[in-house]
Amino acid sequence: MKHRRAFFPGSFDPFTKGHEAIVHKGLLLFDEIIIGLGIHSTKTPYFSLESRKTHILSLFPDLPVRVIAYSGLTINACQQAECSIILRGLRDTKDFQYERSIAHMNSSMALIETVFLLTALSNSAINATIVREIHQNHGDITKFVTNSNLLVK
Repeated sequence: MKHRRAFFPGSFDPFTKGHEAIVHKGLLLFDEIIIGLGIHSTKTPYFSLESRKTHILSLFPDLPVRVIAYSGLTINACQQAECSIILRGLRDTKDFQYERSIAHMNSSMALIETVFLLTALSNSAINATIVREIHQNHGDITKFVTNSNLLVK
């Protein structure tokens, strides 16, 4: 039987409960999820790469989840990880409009398809940018990020 592996890309700055839920849903469909921590040349992350990686791995002990850092095109990282599926979470129609365009481009550039999973209604308002803003202003992010104490700048 073929090993079904999906690539879940993002900056994950931070990795929220919404992201966490998408991975758990994805594991119902795939044998392994590879979380790709995208390194963008134009973005300066708030939390360190090592901190984000440690944080994410703490959420999935004993589950078939790996975390890799990558730069460049997501499809190239996906292919290097031997994945033919990109996993994406959707909160609303705005996310869908944006993600659909990227999925079409990825599909036209490589034989890679995108699987969209809807976030739970309880996670639909969680946005990493807003969570970062709360943290920067010394607010409590524990409602939005599991094991948030592992995240360091």
